Amino acid sequence: MYRLKHLSMWQKNLIVLWFGVFMTGIGMSEIMPFLSLYIDELGTFTQSQLSLYSSLVFSAAFLVMAIVSPFWGRLADKKGRKLMLLRSALGMAIVFFSMGFVTNVWQLLLLRALQGAFGGFTSNSNALIAVQAPREKSGQALSILVTGATAGTLLGPLIGGTLASIFGYRLSFHITGIIMFLVFLLTLFLVKEDVVTKKAEEAVVISQPKLSLKLVLHQKIILALFITTLSVQLVNMAINPILSLYVKELLNGHQSVTFIAGIVAAMPGISTMIAAPLFGRLGDRIGTNKVLIFGFALAAVTFLLTSFTQSITQLMILRFFTGISDAALFPSIQSLLTKNTKKENTSLIFSYNQSFQSIGSVIGPLIGAFIANLFDYPAIFVFCSLLMVLNFIALAKQKN
Repeated sequence: MYRLKHLSMWQKNLIVLWFGVFMTGIGMSEIMPFLSLYIDELGTFTQSQLSLYSSLVFSAAFLVMAIVSPFWGRLADKKGRKLMLLRSALGMAIVFFSMGFVTNVWQLLLLRALQGAFGGFTSNSNALIAVQAPREKSGQALSILVTGATAGTLLGPLIGGTLASIFGYRLSFHITGIIMFLVFLLTLFLVKEDVVTKKAEEAVVISQPKLSLKLVLHQKIILALFITTLSVQLVNMAINPILSLYVKELLNGHQSVTFIAGIVAAMPGISTMIAAPLFGRLGDRIGTNKVLIFGFALAAVTFLLTSFTQSITQLMILRFFTGISDAALFPSIQSLLTKNTKKENTSLIFSYNQSFQSIGSVIGPLIGAFIANLFDYPAIFVFCSLLMVLNFIALAKQKN
C-alpha cells in the first residue's frame, strides 16, 4: 500500500490500463471457441453458410477498427486520451452486454462491427503511457502493456469457453459487458491525464494543419513501422485457420487434437508475457534498434525451422520462441513510433498503427489458408520467414 501511494501518475495509470487492455484482449478473442455454435443457434444454416457467417462475424470487428481508429486517434489528440478510453470502455461494455440478446446472425454481425467501432482502448492506452512515461522508461512501460493485451488474447478463448460451458453463450456476453463497465469505472476514477500537457498539445494541434494519412505516410520511417506492425500481426495470425489440422497431422491420431492444439496456440502468448518486460528494459538500456534486429532474426529463423517440424514437441518449442520474437518486436515498434512522433500527434499515430495491426489480423488467416490449400502447412512458415527477412531489409533501408 505504501509503495502504491508513492507511485508516479504514469505508473498508477499503467496498472489500471494494464487491466483494461487485458479485458479488451479477452473481449476480442473470447468468442472464438463457440462462435460457430452460437451462430448455429440463431437460425438454420448449411455447413458452408455457417463457415461464411462465422468468418464475417469474426472479421467484422477488425475491419471496422482498421477504418475508424485514425478518427478516434485524431479526436484523442484534440480532446484528451482519457476521454477516448472512457468512450471505448463504455461502448464495448454496452456492445458485449447486448450480444447476449441477439436473435439473428445479422444483429450479431452489427454488434461485432460496433465493437470494432468502439475500439481503441489499447491504442489510446499505449499513447497515454508513451506520452507520460519518461523516455528512458518508455520501452519498459509499453512492454508491460503488451503483456496485458497478449494475456487477454491468450486467455480469451479459454475464459470464453469456460464461461459458455458453465453459464451458456448469452450470459457469458453479459458477464464480459459487466467487466468492461468495471474497466470504465476504474478508468474514470483512477486514470489521470496531465491537464497542462493536454492543453499545450491542443494549442499546437490548433496552430498546425491537420495531420492526415497522406502526411503521415510521407514520413517514411513511420510508414515502415506501420508495415512492420502489419507484417508481424499477419505472420502471427496466418497459422490460425489450419492450426488444429496441422496438429492433427503431426499427432497422427494418437492424442486429443483439441487439447494439444490449445496448448500449441497458447505457447506464443505465454512466452510473450514472460519476455516482453525483459526486452522493454533491455531496449531502454542498450537501444531499441538492437532489440528490434534480434526480434527479426529470431522470427525469421524460428519460422524457417518450424517448416521442418516433425513432432508436436518441436512445434510447441518453436511456437514458444515465436512469442519471444513478438516480445522483442511489438514493444520496439511502439517505442520507435513514440520517438519519431510529436507528442501532440501520439494518439493519431498509435491509432493508425492499430489500423495496420487490424488489417494484419484480417488478411493473415486468409493468406495462411490460401498457402495451405495451394501447397502444404510447412509452406506457411517458409512464407512467414521470408516476409520477416524482407520486412527487416525494407525497415533497415528507411533507417539508414
